[in-house]
Amino acid sequence: MNNSYRYARVLTIAGSDSGGGAGIQADLKTFAALGCYGMSAITALTAQNTVGVQGIHAVPAEFLKAQIQSVVEDIGVDAVKVGMLHAPGIVEVVAWAIDHYKLPNVVLDPVMVATSGDRLIASETVAVLVRELFPRSCVITPNLDEAALLLGRAIPHADALNTAAQDLLAMGAKAVLLKGGHLAGDEVVDVLVRPDAPTQRLASPRIASRNVHGTGCTLSSAIAAYLALGHPLVSAVALARSYILSAIAEGANGLTGRGHGPLNHGFAPLALHRITKPPSTINT
Repeated sequence: MNNSYRYARVLTIAGSDSGGGAGIQADLKTFAALGCYGMSAITALTAQNTVGVQGIHAVPAEFLKAQIQSVVEDIGVDAVKVGMLHAPGIVEVVAWAIDHYKLPNVVLDPVMVATSGDRLIASETVAVLVRELFPRSCVITPNLDEAALLLGRAIPHADALNTAAQDLLAMGAKAVLLKGGHLAGDEVVDVLVRPDAPTQRLASPRIASRNVHGTGCTLSSAIAAYLALGHPLVSAVALARSYILSAIAEGANGLTGRGHGPLNHGFAPLALHRITKPPSTINT
């Protein structure tokens, strides 16, 4: 009788947050909470806490490539979350890896601005990111600041979300989840747009909390986790959104640092999800 199995595997390619609230730290916490085996390829180290980013130390592109090769060639990948990519060479390595290894279920969170307002991406990187990774990702998940930077215009109200998301789709994305959390109001509205499909408006009551550091990282990681678990995109987005709303609510009264604290990623952790496989294909 064959009892061999593997876990649902998710790789984060992103920057490290020394404060533990965002970046790969938030990603790995999310993967674990949702029953996935998490792996990481670090693009940059940051000196960061709840009040801001004090420094960024770039990882050389060749070493990022080595990290990805080590993980993919041994363990394998069911989904990928891509976060902070600070330089063109870093973007190009990620694009190469997606093509070379045929990486599935790539979720791109185009991280450009931290919760504190600190910019995290070089200007010359933006065009390369759009050209190389928009068409290689199954969904992109920009917030309003990132969408405004990409489109060159502000998005002033919820009624403008659909047009902005459609314009991002026209830039080469396969699907866009545009997050409207930075808009004022008692309701948070996001939109999911895909070619040849009706726009999905996702709305929920705003949760009062200063602990919102890493919300974008967490949401994109949760989408990747649910994709790795076998859910289609629309379902993965809905489930991920439900998870992050609970993580915000459960962490609203936590006291961590002097600024924007983290979510409660582990409010209801799941056991690692087992996928039964023959021994000869355990890493595929």
